[in-house]
Amino acid sequence: MNIWGFRCFHCQRQLQISSHGFCSHCVALVKPSPYCTRCGSPLLHYHHGCGNCLNGEVKWHQIVQISRYKPPLADWIHRFKFQHQPYLDEALGRLLLLAIKNAQRSYRLERPEVILPVPLFWHRQWKRGYNQADCLAAYVADKLTIPLDNRSLIRIKATCSQRELTAAARKKNVKDAFCYQPQQNYRNVAIVDDVITTGATLNAICSQLLKKGIRHIQVWALARA
Repeated sequence: MNIWGFRCFHCQRQLQISSHGFCSHCVALVKPSPYCTRCGSPLLHYHHGCGNCLNGEVKWHQIVQISRYKPPLADWIHRFKFQHQPYLDEALGRLLLLAIKNAQRSYRLERPEVILPVPLFWHRQWKRGYNQADCLAAYVADKLTIPLDNRSLIRIKATCSQRELTAAARKKNVKDAFCYQPQQNYRNVAIVDDVITTGATLNAICSQLLKKGIRHIQVWALARA
């Protein structure tokens, strides 16, 4: 029920359920497309493993993503991340939650022991005022009743923005940028991020997790660019 007259963040229609953030018409504009459930590459049909996985670059084991990075989802993520609109966290988190639940039904996504948000370097988080991955992770952790751990994984090196870098430069940029000091001996974890491009950041994180004995790593993201 929407007794306060809250409106869709995209089209401004009045919402039937205020907590959804986006109306059903706008959510329908986000077209999920089949992808490799291992690396996230686009495919004609959902499948676990593809030709892109064979190069051995991907260090995680399963992935969930809402859609490709294209409008209107790309616009919503940009607003959330770069236009100081942290109040979009629940609306976007709900879309990610629906994608996770669909993955659990469709391709037997394992239930992780803990959820780890991709961390920001302290100065960037202070400047932005929030960590968008942490906001998303907190929402899905609460809805799925899975513990959230935003202390064990930290970014120990200030890196430049990945947006304008080549794939090789991205990999170099995040080398040794993360440290994983687990509060418990986890074996199955999910990492939450907003957008995956080359996967360099996630691979750098996964390298640290694998060194600490993590057996299974999932990646949950809003979109794949």
